[in-house]
Amino acid sequence: MVPDATKPEVKGAVELLFKVSVKSVQMAIVKGKQKKFGRAMGRRKSWKKAYVCLQAGQEINFVDGGGF
Repeated sequence: MVPDATKPEVKGAVELLFKVSVKSVQMAIVKGKQKKFGRAMGRRKSWKKAYVCLQAGQEINFVDGGGF
């Protein structure tokens, strides 16, 4: 997912890609962990996660490809 994506953009993309009706979208930013690279300390990138709630009776079937 694009780091600066908004809830309406995610909703539109899911509806277009999987041909379902989206009820709501919740977003969370997952902070990158601190890791040691040899002697130096580094940090992994933070990333954004989206939880998509579908309308009643809707489902996404990942087995048949789902539009990919």
